[in-house]
Amino acid sequence: MSAISFPTKQLNSLSTPCYFYDMVVLEQTLATIKREVAAYKNYEVHYAVKANANPRILRAISAAGLGADCVSGGEIRAAIEAGFPGSKVVFAGVGKADWEIRLGLEHDICCFNVESVPELEVINQLAAEADKVARVAFRINPDVGAHTHANITTGLAENKFGISMRDMEYVIQLAKQMEHVHFVGLHFHIGSQILEMDDFVALSHRVNELQEQLETAGVKVESINVGGGLGIDYQQPTLHPVPNFADYFATYANNLKLRPGQSLHFELGRSIVGQCGALLSRVLYVKQGTNKQFAILDAGMTDLIRPALYQAHHSILNLTSEEPAQTYDVVGPICESSDVFAKGVMLPAAKRGDLFALLSAGAYGEIMASKYNCRSLPQAYYSDEIVKD
Repeated sequence: MSAISFPTKQLNSLSTPCYFYDMVVLEQTLATIKREVAAYKNYEVHYAVKANANPRILRAISAAGLGADCVSGGEIRAAIEAGFPGSKVVFAGVGKADWEIRLGLEHDICCFNVESVPELEVINQLAAEADKVARVAFRINPDVGAHTHANITTGLAENKFGISMRDMEYVIQLAKQMEHVHFVGLHFHIGSQILEMDDFVALSHRVNELQEQLETAGVKVESINVGGGLGIDYQQPTLHPVPNFADYFATYANNLKLRPGQSLHFELGRSIVGQCGALLSRVLYVKQGTNKQFAILDAGMTDLIRPALYQAHHSILNLTSEEPAQTYDVVGPICESSDVFAKGVMLPAAKRGDLFALLSAGAYGEIMASKYNCRSLPQAYYSDEIVKD
């Protein structure tokens, strides 16, 4: 598999900060997913739009035949405009507004992943007004921890997401009494950036327990949705540009006991787009401090917030220097002390105007950019367009 490739001469002419997407890496990732999923006829992958809603990225994923996992009405619109059929759109979120539910009903989406009884009642009411029957799955909080950052763990008992296991049978029976909702399945999601397959094994075992409980109660489940969560290699992205999807899908195949006719749904985001994108930025100044030196970039936390928000690591390249390495704190221009991309990193000696690339920025990069400090949002460029130019 090819790692992201930088045509430095062409990229040097771009205005920075900006995002650069290597469409070859994205295509290889999508091809790998399609190949691995093909071994399991009842598996379906929905792309988590929240990871990156760039229109060109969405169109490429839609063209590959994946579905869409949305958490807002805006994401539903973006998915439909990019070519995702409503029948492959699932809609999750703890706070679905009425207009968002109506939008989902209008497009006859595959499923609403419901997270509370009040939400279920509103969906039933709005579906009745539209003279439709909404397909619903219940997001069950499995109380399964994930080895990841606390801010992106979603499956513990104290998280805001989902319905408790003790209330599962009650809400299913409640749905069965409603005329305008149709219960189809169970939905789970334990967190993001998970690299230990044991976490998915634990989820599989919990799903097995819940399925047995429901069978005892005479409840049939059409589909199981295990969410996403598969992480990427932020430390050595050039060595692992495509995640190990084979092990990921096999983990569920070997541990989750599907019933005859059941479908298994996945909601992958970061693992699909993370490694195809990079944030490009130029050095504004090299500043010598008392005990360290700073490479001050024109990109900041407004363009890539993950390091400030999660203390996340992104590998950094100096694309235009071959000088001996020096140690830098790589920082941005934003008036916040947290506007730091990395501390104490070794990079080829930097000078004003050097072009830096922050790798593994295809997920939760461009989509989370803001206009704080009245800055402009970063533009996006694509490898197939750059090379043609």
